[in-house]
Amino acid sequence: MSVQTSDMPDSPAGDFANRLLGWYDRSARVLPWRIAPGSNMAPDPYRIWLAEVMLQQTTVAAVAGYFARFTGRWPTVADLAAADDADVMAAWAGLGYYARARNLLACARAVVRDHGGAFPDSEAGLRALPGVGDYTAAAVAAIAFGRAAVVVDANIERVIARHRLIGTPLPMAKREIRAALAPLVPGARPGDFAQALMDLGATICTPRSPACAICPVMGDCRARGRPDIERLPVKPPKKAKPHRYGLAHWIERDGAVWLVRRPDKGMLGGMRALPGGDWTDAPPSESGVVSVDHGFTHFDLTLTLVRRKAPPEAHDAAAEGRWWPIAELDAAGLPTLYRKLTDKMLERDA
Repeated sequence: MSVQTSDMPDSPAGDFANRLLGWYDRSARVLPWRIAPGSNMAPDPYRIWLAEVMLQQTTVAAVAGYFARFTGRWPTVADLAAADDADVMAAWAGLGYYARARNLLACARAVVRDHGGAFPDSEAGLRALPGVGDYTAAAVAAIAFGRAAVVVDANIERVIARHRLIGTPLPMAKREIRAALAPLVPGARPGDFAQALMDLGATICTPRSPACAICPVMGDCRARGRPDIERLPVKPPKKAKPHRYGLAHWIERDGAVWLVRRPDKGMLGGMRALPGGDWTDAPPSESGVVSVDHGFTHFDLTLTLVRRKAPPEAHDAAAEGRWWPIAELDAAGLPTLYRKLTDKMLERDA
């Protein structure tokens, strides 16, 4: 996509921030982790950090219930740091990208161990925590501590790429977007400014059919009125994902099924699952009872379920597995892949 620079004059940075913040004061989304604009309440860094981690690669709608359950069960970072790994992984099941849950625990424990239970209040200090990258550090620094950080998520990328008419394809455009955004960040209310940009991208400057007529910064938006506005930011060509295959084992006795805990490293690390072999590029030679298709970030998977006899008696007390009552599988915290497979198996046997 070729984009020509517009001759439209730019408004002063302060004017951009004022228009955006005025709109945010009237239209801010109500979110369980957010302090409403104008409130006298102090932001809780723990709740903001937890929400930002959960929101990575996930929608607000999907996160809200998980956030409520996590904060109800572990209301402080110290509570989360003291939690059992398996309990946290089970509570995370269904949110996907399970490395985030492992990093969540590592970060909470580092905050308690190394910082007395208080999150560092700078981008640099936050970035030094386990599992905290540039975006999360900037977001928590701005929203929780009022630091004038440059916060760029997918919604903000879209707003700035359109407003400044940045036609460089992602991910190369990220540097241009940050450079364009940096001078717009106000010294006052930087957290509200970042959240206002997020809301603008989520509700008005949407990927499809943006509502430009009611946008608070439409007056100097360089992409306004262009027929190709929906193509901004420019995405790189999609690469075909490889397809992999695997077998899982259904081992049942006395109304219970044998579940194992996957190794901490690797896909779905630390999660409870049905036992099975490695995932490979070749379809299995063995036919199964049921199978499901599931998409991961870098590949698609077909997982086939086969019945096996109960494991030898020696396995009953094995540390890596346990008999789980089939009637209580909802409480096992199985990741989505295995939940889909067990649901299909139980529907077949019903």
